Amino acid sequence: MDRPTPRSACMSTGLKKVLGPVQLWGIAVGLVISGEYFGWSYGWNSAGTLGFLVATMLVAAMYTTFIFSFTELSTAIPHAGGPFAYARRAFGPNGGFVAGFATLVEFVFAPPAIALAIGAYLNVQFPGINPKWFALAAYFVFIGLNWIGVGIAAAFELFVTVLAIFELLVFMGVVAPGWSVANFVANGWSGSSQFSGAALPGIFASIPFAIWFFLAIEGAAMAAEEARDPQRTIPLAYITGILTLVVLAFGVMVFAGGVGDWRQLANINDPLPQAMKAVVGSESGWLHMLVWIGLFGLIASFHGIIMGYSRQIFALARAGYLPATFAALSPRFGTPHRALVAGGVIGIAAIFSDEWVQFGGQTLTANIVTMSVLGAITMYLISMAALFKLRRSEPGLPRPYRAPFYPVFPAIAFGLGLVCLGAMVWFNGRLTLLFLVLMALAYGYFRLTAAQRQAAVPDKMLSNLG
Repeated sequence: MDRPTPRSACMSTGLKKVLGPVQLWGIAVGLVISGEYFGWSYGWNSAGTLGFLVATMLVAAMYTTFIFSFTELSTAIPHAGGPFAYARRAFGPNGGFVAGFATLVEFVFAPPAIALAIGAYLNVQFPGINPKWFALAAYFVFIGLNWIGVGIAAAFELFVTVLAIFELLVFMGVVAPGWSVANFVANGWSGSSQFSGAALPGIFASIPFAIWFFLAIEGAAMAAEEARDPQRTIPLAYITGILTLVVLAFGVMVFAGGVGDWRQLANINDPLPQAMKAVVGSESGWLHMLVWIGLFGLIASFHGIIMGYSRQIFALARAGYLPATFAALSPRFGTPHRALVAGGVIGIAAIFSDEWVQFGGQTLTANIVTMSVLGAITMYLISMAALFKLRRSEPGLPRPYRAPFYPVFPAIAFGLGLVCLGAMVWFNGRLTLLFLVLMALAYGYFRLTAAQRQAAVPDKMLSNLG
């Protein structure tokens, strides 16, 4: 039987190389920084402030060792598919499927959670408007911005990321006079002032929300094909990015938890404005500044993750894992416009699904965060496995950056990843089942579309066979 003819050259398969190191740092930090503004405080519900501090230290160690290891893969294989490409090269088509599916879940489910938080922040200023309409508008605006070009999108991402970092520093400074250790430690161990074994379940249950502090930093790898010098820019972006985020995560959590009764912030989408309100009052100009400038943090992540999911959908379609139509580039702007729209449709559906989809008594945002984190942890584990596999199977693969303290760092990342995954599965059984059902359906599609992958344009980065 003749091999199917590769897709016509009229469908462009290349992205423009326009990103420098500062822009890539802006993408790496911007992808994540909304996690400093909301989402994480749900972890206080189960763990308390001190328990959640422990969970965050565990997760920060995982992310730091993961990023120092992941950078080796992203510089050796600078592919728009990111983790999909590494797993595909290490483990073949099935490995590529698992990593691609997990990454899609992470990057497609994170934006609706952030969009809802944008709506909640704007609802503070416009209480008469349903936050979901603001969330819907955010999708239209930022899909459009990503459509018109990665250079413009990356410049905007850098601008809003810097503003968001500035605003987080302002938040810490403004609430500092109202902060006290007594407030932070009160009932800090899952509702108790004393640590005991009873606090441990709450600590493990809070892990998904500690992960939210750092979730999606790996998405900068999906811009690797658009970086001018990925071997130099990616290590700079990742290493400075993870250090920036660790400092901000601990700073925001500690300052927000010590300004009053932290339990009032443990189940809401806008903990920082509410924490500041407790110190300066509802009429303060500082509060209004936080609400408006704080939006930039949410916008930075929302905009950046839209960029990330579009590149992942594009790369999977280009390799034949998704329908070829999603690999098309805009004739005018050279961006994956159909992939942008596809992820947007799923995200908007998630935003408006809470009226008939309920899990575990948690808010829609908390459930979306958890689903996104399930995808992320699965992807982290297969990425570290791919690193070990490629070190053995392809010792001659050019590695401009090598993971420090190998194999210790990737082993720590892998081990802590297993701990995080186990905790999430234990405490989120129904969401885990939903994740597995979605994966089974996706795998059924994967098995039925082998001819689609055979017809894909050959990509030497996905195979050591050339």
